[in-house]
Amino acid sequence: MEITLTGITTTGTPHLGNYVGAILPAIEASHRHDVQSFYFLADYHALVKCQDPALVHRSRLEVAATWLALGLDVENVIFYAQTDIPEILELTWMLTCVTAKGLMNRAHAYKAAVAENVADPDKDPDKGVTMGLFCYPILMAADILMFKATKVPVGKDQVQHLEMARDIATRFNYFYGEHFVLPEAVVDERAAVLVGLDGRKMSKSYGNTIPLFEPEKALRKLIMRIKTNSLPPEAPKDPETCTLFQIYQAFATVEEAAVIRDRYAQGIGWGEMKQILFEYLNARLSEPRQRYHELLAKPAYVEQVLKQGAARAREYSVPFLAELRRAVGIRPLEK
Repeated sequence: MEITLTGITTTGTPHLGNYVGAILPAIEASHRHDVQSFYFLADYHALVKCQDPALVHRSRLEVAATWLALGLDVENVIFYAQTDIPEILELTWMLTCVTAKGLMNRAHAYKAAVAENVADPDKDPDKGVTMGLFCYPILMAADILMFKATKVPVGKDQVQHLEMARDIATRFNYFYGEHFVLPEAVVDERAAVLVGLDGRKMSKSYGNTIPLFEPEKALRKLIMRIKTNSLPPEAPKDPETCTLFQIYQAFATVEEAAVIRDRYAQGIGWGEMKQILFEYLNARLSEPRQRYHELLAKPAYVEQVLKQGAARAREYSVPFLAELRRAVGIRPLEK
């Protein structure tokens, strides 16, 4: 059976861009019965960028509640927190011991950090670079290889990490025998990339996001802040260059989007379009928003779901790590 694996970062509150780009396709895929799917909170990965314990803790709950509220089928998939699978960290060390430093030197995130440092007056290439950032691709490889994932849905910016996971697995297999499956990256070229409040890509790092489950009044206020041009209401407008239409289209059916596209050609006021977008999103998200806030109020239940998923995941990770331990020579002395 095909095995897929999806990591979910826990570094902030999920926003509309996360929903259309990653969450919705993954939720839909969670209902497939012809594959074995693993979905996990990448909470160790969160520590690479965030040293705020309260934020990390809150984000773990918010992210888990978001996926559950939107209908993740936890009976069909295995849903767990990375931090509940101790075998992943042990495997990370095994992989670290066969990973060439030169491979890590070529990681995009590390190279970008070095380039930014070299551009500073003090020219210290390693300023602010932690070993967590440097070794991030190895931990990601352990996440994937532990469960013998054959397909890993990723954004284009993560394809290099999948290639590194394949390189690391190949090197381990060369030394210790054929233990790891070589994963394949699955990039959805159709995945929507939403623009944020200021016209740039919607991203937490830009501070231009619209949180997915904002209360009704706050949602309306944020939508009214979306940047538009100065064309008068009666002037025809290009929907393809409009943030309001891009967000609407990402959620709407083809038929609904076509109706609004015609309104742009005829002329539509920005205030009217913002109200249309608000009403549409509010109606679409009202039920999952209610479930989300109910789940936030029941953290013990969310924790129980994750623990149950971790128990299922460890049915795979515990025996596989035992196999890998034997392969590298860590086994009882009398054998």
